[in-house]
Amino acid sequence: MDAVIETHALCKRYRGHQALRGVDLSVPRGTVLGLLGHNGAGKTTTVRILATLQQPDSGKAFVAGHDVTRRPREVRRRIGLTGQFAAVDAQLTGFENLVLLGRLQRLNLSDARKRAWELLERFELTPAAGRPAATYSGGMRRRLDLACSLVITPTVLFLDEPSAGLDPTSRNLLWAEIRNQVAAGVTVLLTTQYLEEADQLADRIVLLDSGEVVAEGAPSDLKRKVGGEWLGISLVDPTDLPTARRALSRGLPAADIDETSGSLSIPIIDTMSTVATAAAALRDSGVAVADFAVRRPSLDDVFFSLTGKAARKDHPA
Repeated sequence: MDAVIETHALCKRYRGHQALRGVDLSVPRGTVLGLLGHNGAGKTTTVRILATLQQPDSGKAFVAGHDVTRRPREVRRRIGLTGQFAAVDAQLTGFENLVLLGRLQRLNLSDARKRAWELLERFELTPAAGRPAATYSGGMRRRLDLACSLVITPTVLFLDEPSAGLDPTSRNLLWAEIRNQVAAGVTVLLTTQYLEEADQLADRIVLLDSGEVVAEGAPSDLKRKVGGEWLGISLVDPTDLPTARRALSRGLPAADIDETSGSLSIPIIDTMSTVATAAAALRDSGVAVADFAVRRPSLDDVFFSLTGKAARKDHPA
C-alpha cells in the first residue's frame, strides 16, 4: 500500500531539549496510525512538523507525496488538523465558524452553507447552530473543531489528542467519525495517551518515549511481545495478601501484588492447572477469594513494559 505519511530520521530540538531523535514513520493510505506516548514524548512535535507548523532540524517528512519543508502549501491543501485545544472563534456561531472555514477554502457561499449544515447534523450540533461557540460545552467545542477540519474532505487527517476531556457521547461520535473518514479513504494520524482509544481505532501503533520510537506494530502484535496470560486473583480481605503470596509460592510462578486493589497476578503456564493449583492453595491457607480472572496482555502492559511508566487511566467519562 502507498505510504501517505513518511518520515525519515526526523529530529527536533528545543532550547537544549531533544524532542525528536530520528523518528521514522510510514502510514499507508486509508489507515489509522496511533502515536502513543506520555506528555513530552514527541507526539505533538511530530504532528506540528507534519502539518507544516514547525520545521525539523534534520530528517525528511512527506505528506501526500509532498515534502513538508519544501512544499508546505501543497501539504496544507491536503490535510485537516484538530489540535489539543479547540481552535474555533468563540464569538461566531457554530454555523458561522463552518461557513467561514468553507469560504476560506474557496467554497462558494451556497456550498459553504450546505456543507456547514451537513457537518452540524453529523456531529449533532444542529440545535446549537445559531449559538456563539463561547456558549458551547467543552465536548461541543471539540466536535465543532473536528467538523471545521472536515469542511473540505482531507487526504490526511491529523488528530492531536482529540478526545481529551470529552464526555462519553462526544467521544463515541468522534470515534464513529474517524471510522467514517477511514472508510472513505482518508489517512489518519492520531496521537493519544489513552490506550483504549488506540486499541479501538488504530491499525498500527507507534510508541514514542523521549523522542524515540521504542515499539511499532499492530495492537495484537505488540500485546504478544509482552508475554502470555495472567491469572488475576482478588481477595476478600486485602490484609491476606502476604499469606496468599506465601501459599501461592508453592508450585506456582512468583505472584505480583497490587496492594491498592488487594489483588495478585500469576503468569499462566497452563490455564486449568494454574487456576486449580491456586484455588487449592488459597483454600488450604484459609484465604477468601473474591474473584478469579484470566487476563490477556493489554496495551497498558506494553506501555509499562517498554517505558517503565503506567499509561493514563483517567479516560474521559
